[in-house]
Amino acid sequence: MKIQAEVSLYPLRRKHIAKPIQRFIQQLQSGPLHVQIGNMSTQVSGECDEIFNCLGKAFSESAREGEMLMTVKVSNTCPESVGLDEFNNKENNRNETQFPPGG
Repeated sequence: MKIQAEVSLYPLRRKHIAKPIQRFIQQLQSGPLHVQIGNMSTQVSGECDEIFNCLGKAFSESAREGEMLMTVKVSNTCPESVGLDEFNNKENNRNETQFPPGG
């Protein structure tokens, strides 16, 4: 079954967090997943088992470096062909309030 997940990794109790996050993302990219990096989270899509296996391995590797918090949201309802930018544009258009002319 194809799914998508939104994942964020938060290295705890450290001054510099960029390198652990970069290594985590590189691990996700080294697998069979489609990875889309955002400013606040990363989206991955692929087969369900592959996503959970890759997330588990990437988290385990990261946790060896220190305390980590990982948040994950998973959905089997997101079409794989819709990218983050396209999804955001659709959401923004849907949420726009339509006012009648002159009002």
